[in-house]
Amino acid sequence: MKIGIIDSTNRFTAGRAASGAEEIAGLAPGARVVKAFNTIGAELLAGPRFDMQSATMFICGGDAQAKSIVASLAQKLGFEVVDAGPLSSAGMLESLARLWVSLARGGLGRNIAFKLLRR
Repeated sequence: MKIGIIDSTNRFTAGRAASGAEEIAGLAPGARVVKAFNTIGAELLAGPRFDMQSATMFICGGDAQAKSIVASLAQKLGFEVVDAGPLSSAGMLESLARLWVSLARGGLGRNIAFKLLRR
């Protein structure tokens, strides 16, 4: 049985080629690593609805089954899930988290979330 790891951490230091999730995958060979739950404040994880809309939870990882399990968990919490691709996309999700922090600290407060709109 392979170990599954949900990486909800964010790297705030510059100069690293790999994302934190990719480094975790390197430190845990064979583990199924999924990046998720990193682009919203912790206090909103249990209540990601904003009026009539659900916040978007972006996930990425290299194992389809592991991503399916994480997506199901996020949906049960009330998120709309968007698969952002392979684990190599984790750096982009970490950048999105840095934007969230900047906006929250810049005056919008922590009661904010991202929403991907589709037409």
